[in-house]
Amino acid sequence: MNRLTATLIIIIITLFSSSAVNAVQRIAVLNFELNDITSLPNTPQEQLRTASIGPLLEQALSQDGNCEIIQINAADQIAANSSFGYLFRFNDLAAKLGAQVGADWIVVGQHSKPSFLFSYLMAHLINVKTQTLAANFAIELKGNHEKVTKRGVRALAAKIDASINR
Repeated sequence: MNRLTATLIIIIITLFSSSAVNAVQRIAVLNFELNDITSLPNTPQEQLRTASIGPLLEQALSQDGNCEIIQINAADQIAANSSFGYLFRFNDLAAKLGAQVGADWIVVGQHSKPSFLFSYLMAHLINVKTQTLAANFAIELKGNHEKVTKRGVRALAAKIDASINR
């Protein structure tokens, strides 16, 4: 009887610990900011491209089923972001915004464009519980075609997923 009880306890513990490891992560992705320092900055095309990055990243992260995307109201994001790059610089404040909506992680990003030939997807992955930077990413985009943007976003999503599921 003791051996059976011990076996049952081990099975129950194993089931609980494996479900905790495989739990779906709740992640919020903020709208990316455009940091265009070219000689002709902030063109409508570049603003549209930058606006597409957040939704593309949400789509890429949710494809494998490991992440639940948590929406943050655009007005709440604007209110929390006192100035350009504020939430990108202050991880604790971004984490508080994520905590308000019940996220485990929050992604704060910028689309940095120093040249007409290339740009970077810069993203901070912030652990909401600890309010700390878990990972910092920079994905180079060579060109400005939609295909290039989508490929870069998929690469960013893969890096985020790998960091979350370590």
